[in-house]
Formats: sequence, structure tokens, C-alpha cells
Amino acid sequence: MTPDRKVLLDLYYYMRLTRTLEERLVALFRQSRVIGGLYRSLGQEGEAVGAAYALDFKNGDLVAPLIRNLGSMLVAGAKPVEIIRQYMGKGDSPSRGRDLNIHFADLERGFIGPISPLGDMIPVMAGALLAARMQNRPIVAMAFIGDGGASTGAFAEGMNFATVQKLPLVVILENNGYAYSTPTRQQSALLRLADKAIGFGCHGETVDGNDPVAVHEAARRAVSRGREGGGVSLIEVVTFRIKGHAEHDNQSYVPKEEISRWAAKDPFVSLMSHIEANGRISLQDLEELDQRAKTEVDQATDEAEASPMPEGSEAELGTFNDGFWERAPVTRQ
Repeated sequence: MTPDRKVLLDLYYYMRLTRTLEERLVALFRQSRVIGGLYRSLGQEGEAVGAAYALDFKNGDLVAPLIRNLGSMLVAGAKPVEIIRQYMGKGDSPSRGRDLNIHFADLERGFIGPISPLGDMIPVMAGALLAARMQNRPIVAMAFIGDGGASTGAFAEGMNFATVQKLPLVVILENNGYAYSTPTRQQSALLRLADKAIGFGCHGETVDGNDPVAVHEAARRAVSRGREGGGVSLIEVVTFRIKGHAEHDNQSYVPKEEISRWAAKDPFVSLMSHIEANGRISLQDLEELDQRAKTEVDQATDEAEASPMPEGSEAELGTFNDGFWERAPVTRQ
């Protein structure tokens, strides 16, 4: 079934915003204006956007992204200027220069920043859902994990606990072929990672991760299942990381033929096939969304470049409850 016009336009907009914003970050990185690493989701924008779009953030749903799930945070309400300031380590970034990339959270808008120990956000989200149940808040949570992270103990413990408790948790397992530089076949004996769900006793399924509509439909079913008391769902999205682990990784461990084959499966190609099938979306509609994304990123870049770096005198503040985080961030005229 072809999704309605609004869903297709929203998926297209958030995917375009993600790609445009990341392309701008790459330009800033090459000018040495990004501090630390830069992690792109090229080729994976569709699964992050499609999955998160199934959540109801206005009613308290939560998402825990990985570093390449910028699209899910944009769907939740994160602003491009926040992302650019954060990557540039600015004093008025969400973490005030204390951390980088998308390592920040906003529970009001429904996203919890990623942490480097992969797998750990599964038990964290299970705990958040257990707390919500005790507070009679009927929310659903979604956590992203990679094929490598799904081999960790924290992933197994979190999945087992959440399944036993029948918590409304949706886990998006990104099978992008490599855990950094380790091929999936060398760190899991399973041909289908969704089969991990069998061991936990929860629902599991595999979808084409480069088809944003297919991912959205699977996530939407999982969210409904969780909201209706059906517990945990594990959705394996089969996709590919077109770029290296980060901009500093030349990806020499991946055969060039494999990259070319997956580049032809760009998620925008798949989305366009759904848009053409809908028949109610014109080329002008899409061009307006392209321009909207570019304008937002241009304005965000200007604002972020005008932002100050952190004040050295504030470096030791905010560790304890000293009111630092309630104060307005530094603004230098």
C-alpha cells in the first residue's frame, strides 16, 4: 500500500534535511571547523527517518539514536543549528562545548543522546519504559543498535529484561555489513539477525533498510504492537554504510564493487518510486522541500559560525548541582 501524501512528503523532507546538513558538516570538517570526528549516515538516512517517524513525540515517545541516526533526532525536533554548534564545540551548543557530534539529549522533545559503549542504550530504554509504566505514562521507546552492538552483553541483557517485562520497546537493528571494519559474517553466525528475537521470545522481522517506506511501515506496526501490550519488537534493517566509520576512515577494508552496488540502492531512489506511485506529488513539491532544507541549513550555519566558543572559566562548572545548566549560555557580542 502506498502511504498518503503527507507521510511521503515528510519522509522526503527529513531525509533531504539530513543529507543536506551532513554535507554541510563535511564541508566544515574539511575546513577544520568541526572538532573531533564526523560520522555520516550516507545511504542510511531513510531507515533512521522512516523508523523514528512512526513514533508519537508529542505524547512522550522516546528515541535513542546512534551516531549515524541524525535523521531520527531531526524527526524528534532537534534543530540544524544545534547540531552544527554541537559539532563545532560552541559555547551555546546543547552541551556547551563539553561533548561533540549528537551527544546530547532533550527528554521534552523525546531524544536521548547516544553513548559510545554500544548496546547499553537497550537496558537504558528498558529502564525508561519501566519508569514510565510505574508513572502510568503510556509511551513507546525506540532504540537503534548496529550489527556489532547486537553482539554485546548489554544488548542481550536489555532485550531479555524488556521482553520479560513486556515493555513497549522497538529495537532497530542496523545490519550495514560492517562493525567498524569487521564484516558481519565474522562476528555473528546468523544469516538473519532478526532471528536473535527467537532467543528472547519477542517479535522479529527483517526489512529492506534502503526502502524508507518499508522501514516506516514495519516500525509503525511495531509501535502499535507495543502500545497494545505486545511487548518488544526487533526490526533488522538491511542497509549499507556508504562512507567509512567516520570521515577519517578511508574504508579500505570494503571492496569498491560492494560500495558501488549499494550506492545504486540509494534510499532516495526507493522513496521516489513510492512518490511516483502516489501520483499526487509534483516535481515542484520536491524542489520546494529541497530549497527549504538548504535555507534552514544555510541559516543554521551562519548562526553557528557566529556563536562563541566556551569560556575557559566555566570549564569546571556543571559537574555538581551548582545551577550552571539553568543559566543562559555564554553569548559574546
